[in-house]
Amino acid sequence: MVEIKALFKKIKNIYKKSDRFFHLLVGMPSYDKYLEHMEKNHPDKIPKTQKEFFREAQDSKYGPGSTKC
Repeated sequence: MVEIKALFKKIKNIYKKSDRFFHLLVGMPSYDKYLEHMEKNHPDKIPKTQKEFFREAQDSKYGPGSTKC
């Protein structure tokens, strides 16, 4: 049973790391990194929800005034 828990923990860690990598690969910031930043640098502020965070990232990348196709 302990071995299975350790295996799941390793898989979860790999997923978290790959999630960050793939977000960087396609040019989207990582919500986990954002939360870490907010907790470390702005503990008095309420962080955006995941939906708000990604909507803002997409708007800044593809929204009005962007030069991308």
